[in-house]
Amino acid sequence: MASRGSRSEKVKRIFQQFDLNRDGGLNRDEMKALVIAVNPRVKFSVEQINAILDEVFKTYGEFIDGEKGLTYEGLLRTYDDGAGDVDRDFDALGLELRPDDAGELVSAEASSSIADERVVEPHKKQRTAAWAASPNHGIVFDDTWKIVDDLEILIKRLKAKQSKDGKSKGDNSDAYSDPGWSRELGQSAEISEKKIVWEESGHDYASFVKELGVLRSRADGARSREEAFDGHMAIGRVLYEHQLYKDALVSFKRACELQPADVRPHFRAGNCLYVLGRHREAKEEFLLALDAAEASGTQWSYLLPQIHVNLGIALEGEGMVISACEHYREAAIHCPTHFRALKLLGSALFGAGEYKAAVKALEEAIYLKNDYADAHCDLASALHAMGDDDNAIKEFQKAIDLKPGHVDALYNLGGLYMDMGRYQRASEMYTRVLAVWPTHWRAQLNKAVVELHDAISHLKHLQKKKLKGNGGSNGEGAFVIIEASKFKTVGEKTAVRQELANVLEIRAFQRITRLNRCDVELLKKEMTENDVPTSYSGSGVPEKSIRKASLEGILRRLLNFLKPETFVGAVKAINQKILSVLDESESGRVDLGMFFAILAPICSGSPDKRKKVAFDALLWRPVNEDTTQVKKADAMQYLKLLRAIYIPSHGMSEILEIHGETDVSMVSFAEFLVMFDDPDWGFGIMSSLLKVEAVDRNRHGNHICAVCRYPITGSRFKEMKSHFSLCSQCYSEGKVPPTFKLEEYGFKEYTNEGEAMKDKCGAS
Repeated sequence: MASRGSRSEKVKRIFQQFDLNRDGGLNRDEMKALVIAVNPRVKFSVEQINAILDEVFKTYGEFIDGEKGLTYEGLLRTYDDGAGDVDRDFDALGLELRPDDAGELVSAEASSSIADERVVEPHKKQRTAAWAASPNHGIVFDDTWKIVDDLEILIKRLKAKQSKDGKSKGDNSDAYSDPGWSRELGQSAEISEKKIVWEESGHDYASFVKELGVLRSRADGARSREEAFDGHMAIGRVLYEHQLYKDALVSFKRACELQPADVRPHFRAGNCLYVLGRHREAKEEFLLALDAAEASGTQWSYLLPQIHVNLGIALEGEGMVISACEHYREAAIHCPTHFRALKLLGSALFGAGEYKAAVKALEEAIYLKNDYADAHCDLASALHAMGDDDNAIKEFQKAIDLKPGHVDALYNLGGLYMDMGRYQRASEMYTRVLAVWPTHWRAQLNKAVVELHDAISHLKHLQKKKLKGNGGSNGEGAFVIIEASKFKTVGEKTAVRQELANVLEIRAFQRITRLNRCDVELLKKEMTENDVPTSYSGSGVPEKSIRKASLEGILRRLLNFLKPETFVGAVKAINQKILSVLDESESGRVDLGMFFAILAPICSGSPDKRKKVAFDALLWRPVNEDTTQVKKADAMQYLKLLRAIYIPSHGMSEILEIHGETDVSMVSFAEFLVMFDDPDWGFGIMSSLLKVEAVDRNRHGNHICAVCRYPITGSRFKEMKSHFSLCSQCYSEGKVPPTFKLEEYGFKEYTNEGEAMKDKCGAS
């Protein structure tokens, strides 16, 4: 990374390039030309350009020199604050450093290093990171420099001792995806790319902590509260630079106590907590930083994009991808050229299952930074999810071309090739992953699977050739699919094929979301304990509607037993299956009462409890409050939504029919139950769901499915003429072995082997 000096020289050259009238300032026209020139791929509208210029001239008002405009110091400040990437802009403009630039800027650097204009020795400036010389986030007091100097010596001594003992380890993580983490308040901070692992259990470290305590005491003993704050912030910054995060956190927390309304210590404490894996605490610190920045007026407004970005990342650490999306959007609104915010937004939207929106955000990020390997990688994943495999392969390849050791791109491209049946190419990708990361167990597993598949395919091919040579093959596959009308049921308890297919879909959704482990009574508890204000939809109907991000918080409470990564999968499934239907206008808001009513039938609990909570959720809605009955039109709308969501064969057509309903009659709970249990117009399928829930772990001895050849669990479907058995999945899909071709099939369902034994004894 460029030193502070070379960065300043580059900013000076950029400034001179656009200061056309040579008056020492960039007016609005000159700033407009700069913004457009450094973002050649972005087509700014007049409104966007004006908004950007308004924000710059407002935020950096102290650097505006009348009609002349933004001074060089002001432009330098914008880069220090992360509003742009100096190296990228310098290269984009095709500029070069002049030999005399370094000498021209020495005095400017020296004068801006410390507020009291104390001369800083060259060796100290070389040893201390660039942040210390920054006029807005650096060291203010002379004694703080002495503390920093002593701390650098302590760290150097600790590093030397641990390196000598072989305890301090480095781990190069260049190969993995960059999360877009705003680790510091400015993009110019010189953060080492190498991960350092400190040994904290030995005597050397204990001695270091003891001496560090002495330095903290010196900071506490400063002449003023401001100087003490400056000392603890500087100690924290140095420790953070050297990846001593626990110790840095102590200093930032102390700084928070000294100046609780200051943005910086909360922000940096949040960074430490996130690195330490304490995501919830990190989120709380970032929220405090956000509150402080918003309360300060314009003083810290330029930090809002970075605070929103890191808050979003902390929320993702908790599995809250929809909430994270809101903060990434805010960051992009505050800074339209923030390519990392757009990349993170696209990645989070992908995690939430909103692929089309994800593609749009990631394409915008790539427009701003075409060589952004991680954005190309995530765009490829989103395109693959949408079925556009050809373009997905191209994007993965772009990511790999930009960063040949990009583990995520290599691994995901391997998965894409696997899905396409191109097993040799998939194996090559997994081999490249293992060359970079030998212990990547998923790549090891998938490589073994594709190689095994290749071997099996080869054996099958040889077997076919052998059979053809003997005249014994007619080219039949492992199964044939029979039309539904030829599948007949034997006995009243045997499930109809199409209904079972719908039930298995619901059961799969329960497993993905883990809602079958969520007690339905918790929905009732949410309704009684949380007050949701009434709002009005576009049609003027009162609703208790909330934003999807707030709904995600409720789901986190309901599914608090899930790990963050599992919770992301649950939210994705719920968003795609339920929220996409409830929020068909894409307003970002959901009717909470209707949402609870939709969830109730698939949560855990007795069938009576599930139905009662669904009814109570409809009563809880403003249109039915303060009564013991619900409007018949609402009950009908609910049941049609329920069927459209959980019984895909009915689609959305039924929902559209309800829009013209004007039935204002009311129904009691007893009448609601009749409507709910109706097999044609209600959710009568629930009885079949309950049966599958009760028996889907039952085993049937040595019986295996005649099609998939797996041991049968759940119900066993026996064909009564040919006596072969099918599992629930193959039966629901209409699959039978090719050797049993009949005009009509009669199946009987056995939920356990006791039933089969009774049948056998009765027949004999």
